[in-house]
Amino acid sequence: MLKSVCRAMQLVTRCSSLPVSRAALPANRAFSRSVWSLSSPGSGSEFRPRLLTAARNLPSLSCGCGSLHTDGDKAFGEFLSDEIQQEKKIQKNKVLPKMPKGWELELNGSQAKLTRSISGETVMVTFNINNSIPPQNEEEAQPDEEEESAIVSMPNFVVEVIKEGAQSALVFDCNFPEDEVSHGQEDGEEDADIFSIREVSFQPEGDADWKETSYTLNTDSLDWALYDHLMDFLADRGVDNTFADKLMALSTALEHQEYIRFLEDLGTFVRCK
Repeated sequence: MLKSVCRAMQLVTRCSSLPVSRAALPANRAFSRSVWSLSSPGSGSEFRPRLLTAARNLPSLSCGCGSLHTDGDKAFGEFLSDEIQQEKKIQKNKVLPKMPKGWELELNGSQAKLTRSISGETVMVTFNINNSIPPQNEEEAQPDEEEESAIVSMPNFVVEVIKEGAQSALVFDCNFPEDEVSHGQEDGEEDADIFSIREVSFQPEGDADWKETSYTLNTDSLDWALYDHLMDFLADRGVDNTFADKLMALSTALEHQEYIRFLEDLGTFVRCK
């Protein structure tokens, strides 16, 4: 009997000195599992709130296109919409004006080329509408709605005269001097030239770039008799005041058309549509 009591006391002592068994940890394991479940997608249910991941309802600055959108972008887009409507209202030419008979027009973005064939010669006139609007003086600027329609494009243009069998083309670099254009319009002088020749050179036929190694005649210090003959040479091939005036009208319409298209593309880009 005494041995049985001793054995029972020894057994109680041994059990109290043992570490906590695995069976004593169900609560802790259950808590650990629940935290893990909240922080990772499981297959136990279709919907389970996430505790350890970023909140889903935070305001986003991007749309489905993945681009940034701000309040400034929204205001910018609304401004562009109004600007496009105003520009279309004052647009004089929905269709580009026609050039004199015999000239064929070819467009490549902001660049235009006019070509004419006459008596075995080919005359090509090229111009670019970029930077073709002369800057307006602050003194001349007036807060008038009609002022927008008075904007005129006066691009520099190049005239190439190509003869059959010739290896080089005679090239004229021309421009619209603002003072000459306004002077002729105010005085009503029909013979006043509204364009001028700046440089003359022989260039290899078909080359788009002006070769600096070719001698170039600058007209700033040129004898007026020679200059007049050069102007007459162009006039005989259809490049005269009438042509230059039509070219300005064409360039103005083309520049305004491309400006509206640019605003539309800019609005689409800003609004990400």
